[in-house]
Amino acid sequence: MNDRQPLAGKVALVAGGTRGGGRGIAVELGAAGATVYVTGRSSTAGRSDLGRPETIEETAARVTAAGGTGIAVRTDHSDPEEVRALVDRIAAEQDGRLDVLVNSVWGGDALTDWEHPLWEQDLDTGLRLLRRAVETHIVTSRFALPLMVARRSGLVVEVTDGNTARYRGSFFYDIAKSTVIRLAVAQAAELKPYGVAAVAVTPGFLRSEAMLDHFGVTEADWRDGVAKDPNFAHSETPAYLGRAVAALAADPDVMAKTGRALATWGLYKDYGFTDVDGTQPDFAAHWANALEEEYGPLGDPL
Repeated sequence: MNDRQPLAGKVALVAGGTRGGGRGIAVELGAAGATVYVTGRSSTAGRSDLGRPETIEETAARVTAAGGTGIAVRTDHSDPEEVRALVDRIAAEQDGRLDVLVNSVWGGDALTDWEHPLWEQDLDTGLRLLRRAVETHIVTSRFALPLMVARRSGLVVEVTDGNTARYRGSFFYDIAKSTVIRLAVAQAAELKPYGVAAVAVTPGFLRSEAMLDHFGVTEADWRDGVAKDPNFAHSETPAYLGRAVAALAADPDVMAKTGRALATWGLYKDYGFTDVDGTQPDFAAHWANALEEEYGPLGDPL
């Protein structure tokens, strides 16, 4: 094994790899040597209804620049036939090999109502959020898992927000993110006899492209956003999440973690990775020091 590229020869699918955590994971899997299929609806062929400028082609190019092989495939993961075609393509091009599946599809920011309780929310909007954030993961796993089962090895990563039972501030958002953790638990139970691991992984305060835009900053001057929210000082880049997932994918003993809800703030202690600036952000520690008195403890992992 190449210590600098422990995933050389491995094949990954990052569903929802256009931006944010998905992009960070795709690029870091590439840096570890993997061939990474980057999928999503935002492409040079046209933007999704989110209207963001990032594309799957940009992410794939970053994967290749990092040392891997990036392959962009425009895919709507709510469409079973598109997902089936995607997996058939991977199987054909990679001799049936798929080592890592990352379910990172989200697309729910514009659909999340942070102001109203369930009984005052628009039902169609809330259910659409669940279809985007949960159903897409199920559809993707349904077609991708047989490749891993056939080889009796692999890792499934369900990307979520938070790894405890703490309420996340909005009904449909909370249901989506909590359910994604249960997807990992359920897949882990069914995949264990085949030597395939499944985990949920959360970042801390993620400094995504959308979050940088929200604070009116760039990655170069992101600390200027701390004036608006002091908690932003404890944020982390998508690469930090990516390095956590790459470390899991390279761990020969990853089955010891199957079925668990994991976090960057715990995984850096296990694997020793850092963020791009050499720091090791630990949002759980920040919460305990600065936020627990006001908001209560984060709670135990699910």
